Amino acid sequence: MNIIIKGFLFRQFSILSRSFVLKIQHPNLKKLKSMNLNSKIEIALYHSDKIISNFTSRHSLSNKIVGYWLLSCSGMVFVAVTLGGITRLTESGLSIVTWKLLGEKIPLNEVSWLNEFEKYKQFPEFKMINTNITLQEFKQIWLMEYIHRMWGRLIGISFIIPASYFWINNMLKPGMKKNILILGILIGCQGLLGWYMVKSGLENDFMKPSDIPRVSQYRLAAHLGLAIIIYTKFLYTALDHLIPNETNGFNIFKLKSVDKQLKLLKRLKLIAYSSKCLIFFTIISGAFVAGLDAGLIYNTFPKMSNKWIPDDILFLKPLIKNFTENPVTVQFDHRILAISTLFLVTYLAIISKKYKLCGRAATAILAVLISTYMQAFLGIFTLYSYVSTHSATAHQSGSLVLLSTIVWLCHEMKCIKKLPK
Repeated sequence: MNIIIKGFLFRQFSILSRSFVLKIQHPNLKKLKSMNLNSKIEIALYHSDKIISNFTSRHSLSNKIVGYWLLSCSGMVFVAVTLGGITRLTESGLSIVTWKLLGEKIPLNEVSWLNEFEKYKQFPEFKMINTNITLQEFKQIWLMEYIHRMWGRLIGISFIIPASYFWINNMLKPGMKKNILILGILIGCQGLLGWYMVKSGLENDFMKPSDIPRVSQYRLAAHLGLAIIIYTKFLYTALDHLIPNETNGFNIFKLKSVDKQLKLLKRLKLIAYSSKCLIFFTIISGAFVAGLDAGLIYNTFPKMSNKWIPDDILFLKPLIKNFTENPVTVQFDHRILAISTLFLVTYLAIISKKYKLCGRAATAILAVLISTYMQAFLGIFTLYSYVSTHSATAHQSGSLVLLSTIVWLCHEMKCIKKLPK
């Protein structure tokens, strides 16, 4: 057996001896060849350990660099979603009526502003709602939409250039190139979907006096949903790079059975992942609330105009249309989803305490719990404030904070290992 091991190590040494590393470390190859087998093995082991150590160090540094880049990208998406919310709340989204790949030129003089204003006057929002808007007011909403669009393009640049550098210099860990391609495609689709959404509010099919020129709530929900997916993908992948996959605090002190621990762990993970899905759908339902201005009706809580279930909740035919086109039903659904999230997260916190979860996972659950209750408070406050810009912006940003905490928790659940007591 010793002969086999020595033979294997000698073969590894022979490979190393032909590499540039050994040539640098041992330029006198004739002296090296005259050594006995044991000496050669010792040198081979020394250099192999050194090579592995250097490789691991470089790999760890690359992971951190890529991880912080991904985290910064997720932060930029967070800002983009917030800007998008402000753009909608200030009714700025339909002020720029054209779409160019590299972005529109900002007007630099009064003539250019008047030209933009004349373009805006050709579309339904001006004709049916903003007939009395002044040039100064138009400048404000135009700039708001411009900032939102250019921030989206900045995200694209901040992604493509570093990603190309990391790819070319082999700084991406195995499997990461696939994620880079997916993220690139999603970002490109998000830009196109943004214009597709805006286009729905520029079409001349608002014929009835009761029609309100605005973007389709379906396209708005799709645009927000894709932004949430991109944000989650960036954040989770960043955590993969920055948080080591180490043993983390799952310890049931009274249970010695590994099988029972695994069963409880699966239950805990199921509730955590269910909470993440519920939070996602609650955010999407919020997009329908925003798209239909459903937050401007029934501004009471917990009842809706002194009733638990309002009378006009299912007045549209067919009934299925109520869930996406009836403002009353849309607000009711958002309430139900939000309350369900609150109860599920509370239950998650209770059983995690029962199972004596500790370490980062316990901290993540506490963060999820606090974020959930803060978000519920912001939602109620936004309702009572008749969707003021500040409260509604805080509520939308709060949804991303809550999503961030549940993504962190799910990542920690991935890292948890058995610790039988």
